[in-house]
Amino acid sequence: MQFGLRIPSIAWPNLTYERTQALKTYCQKVEALGFDAIWVIDHYLPTPVLYSVSWLDPLQALTFAAGCTERIKLGTAILVLPYREPILLAKQIATLDYLSGGRFLFGVGTGWDPDEFRALGVRLEDRGVRTDEVLDVVLRLLSEKNVTHRGKFFQFENVTIEPMPPRRPPLWVAGGAVTHAPGAPEKPYIARGVLRRIMKADAWIARSSGSAEEDVRNDWEQIQTQAQSIGRDPSSILFAHTQFLHIVDTTDREKAYTRQREVFQQIFGTHRSFDDLKASYLTGTVDDMVARLDGLRKIGLQYTILNPVTDEVDQLDLIHKHLVTALR
Repeated sequence: MQFGLRIPSIAWPNLTYERTQALKTYCQKVEALGFDAIWVIDHYLPTPVLYSVSWLDPLQALTFAAGCTERIKLGTAILVLPYREPILLAKQIATLDYLSGGRFLFGVGTGWDPDEFRALGVRLEDRGVRTDEVLDVVLRLLSEKNVTHRGKFFQFENVTIEPMPPRRPPLWVAGGAVTHAPGAPEKPYIARGVLRRIMKADAWIARSSGSAEEDVRNDWEQIQTQAQSIGRDPSSILFAHTQFLHIVDTTDREKAYTRQREVFQQIFGTHRSFDDLKASYLTGTVDDMVARLDGLRKIGLQYTILNPVTDEVDQLDLIHKHLVTALR
């Protein structure tokens, strides 16, 4: 299994310049430990349904990380496409890809938070079709000259992005079935539009929040079936997954829970029960975490993006020692 690390590019309360600058050492440590990529999250505003904090701008955070590192890949997990204007986004991606020496991984999704959509003047109801339009246009702009586009949301003529990357950044697409209602007789299914989007990708990022292993397995089976139906080798799609975590170096599960409850509430708030957090993310002892990830590996998981909920540098050593070493 491969492991990426989603850095805590969090807009902490009372954030200081010094704390933000410490991300330089953090990124360098991630690279030195041999993680496969640095990843960032994308939220413009606090999203109180899930989180009590916001994050730094993802593309600027990755540009910062590119300047701190030399070899490690740099990805968005994920970039919310309906918020973006495609010409501007293509230019930003091309710039980042060149400044990083071709290390950028283009992870995308539709987004979900009504408050963010409302604040940015984008209809939540349009997120699927808008995602598809932005994605199609950006991919063309990153590979073609004199692009003309007349779509539902964007129209332009003869646009060329310079510098154009020598190759398209690898595309990672997030998405899955609607969360399954407990006791419902039918299986959850992935919408056709989401499946079509995933079929364009080099990798699929499974959802993490509240995702039972059975639901992730069902999603992966649908993706494999869809790939076969269009003549694509299912093994050509990398199966990835994101997870928040905090390792407590103890074999005492209750002791681990006590500390995890404290640090998880710093970014998830107190409105979500700890039972909900335990069901959604990696908690408990190291053995509990390994067992959960190993269960996903057995159904096909190939790449895990781990997201520490603090910016404590020693978490990187613990993650590498207890999870990466055990599962890679």
